[in-house]
Amino acid sequence: MKLLSVNLGRRTSVPYTDHPEGVTGIDKRPTDAAVRVAAPGPKGTGASGLAGDEVCDLRHHGGDDQAVYAVAREDLDDWERELGRPLANGAFGENLTTIGLDVSGALIGERWRIGSGVVLEVTCGRIPCRTFQGHVGEQRWVKRFTAKGAPGAYLRVIEAGEVRAGDAVEILHRPDHEVTVALQFRAITTQRELLPRLLPAGEALHPESLTAARKYVAQHGV
Repeated sequence: MKLLSVNLGRRTSVPYTDHPEGVTGIDKRPTDAAVRVAAPGPKGTGASGLAGDEVCDLRHHGGDDQAVYAVAREDLDDWERELGRPLANGAFGENLTTIGLDVSGALIGERWRIGSGVVLEVTCGRIPCRTFQGHVGEQRWVKRFTAKGAPGAYLRVIEAGEVRAGDAVEILHRPDHEVTVALQFRAITTQRELLPRLLPAGEALHPESLTAARKYVAQHGV
């Protein structure tokens, strides 16, 4: 298990985002340099956890619980076969492109050590949006990506440090529950009846997912 690439985005003007200024940082490109990773601060004010990576729409992206976005190269390869065209590392706007790691099958609260020092914790899957669809340039992309159910994982920073392409990824901790990123994603998007099944992940969940699960249980029961 290792990082194939570390990908950074720059603020770019595009016609397909609903950002008030028409800008996005989704077009992320691999860098060969070592990149500092640290908690960026609360959602709404904190941006990316990677130094040099720009997050423009702080209403929906960035912050401590979405500090880093990881996608498995294996999932990009699967989409390449389906779409019939190449997808470079970073094509989905991910910061980390991994190999040998089941990212969407990771458990909420699972902790990864990357390189010698950085420790990250899995919080939730990535919800597709209009900007993502425009960036990929595929019709009905939001629906197709959602149906596939392999969203990649957002992570919070537990221990700061530097990462670079080629760093080993080690799973330090796997929680004692069965709440995967894929399950969390389905519960939040298409199968709300699954929300109670998220509760065993507790505070490791992205706060918005935890709130949604608790609200569902309060309204409908388990």
